[in-house]
Amino acid sequence: MSEFKIYTDGSCLGNPGAGGYAAIIIDENGNRQEFYGGEPETTNNRMELMAAIVALKKVSADDYIELFTDSNYLKNAFTQGWLANWKHNGWKTSNKKLVLNIDLWKKLDTLILNRSIKFNWVKGHAGNIFNERCDKLARAEAERQKLKPVIKTKPVQLTLF
Repeated sequence: MSEFKIYTDGSCLGNPGAGGYAAIIIDENGNRQEFYGGEPETTNNRMELMAAIVALKKVSADDYIELFTDSNYLKNAFTQGWLANWKHNGWKTSNKKLVLNIDLWKKLDTLILNRSIKFNWVKGHAGNIFNERCDKLARAEAERQKLKPVIKTKPVQLTLF
């Protein structure tokens, strides 16, 4: 079993808009890996979740993980029991509405199953070197995504004879 510190961040230029995510994984010896990506049309919360998903896929299920995020949306789902409540309520909020980003929450739910993870909140833009680096990578990816064309399609209605 190894120990890892994971820092994550998401960025969005407009909400929705072009977005990017980034994760930094640091092993117990101080070795660091950076991962990032994005989408041309997304939301900030989706990018925050994608950063955690990508990072958790890179480490073994047996590893101990400390995950650091500036997203209370991500952290509180685990530390305040939101995720457990959503699942118990059929993926609905306390207002009986479907949970937003349900596809990503389900992926995260699978990825954390039987893992040892401690979720930590860090204040964004407050000098934490790894949070600042994730922010820079995520923003750069969002800028890159902004240059991609967004293809919006309209539903097609078919008439059968």
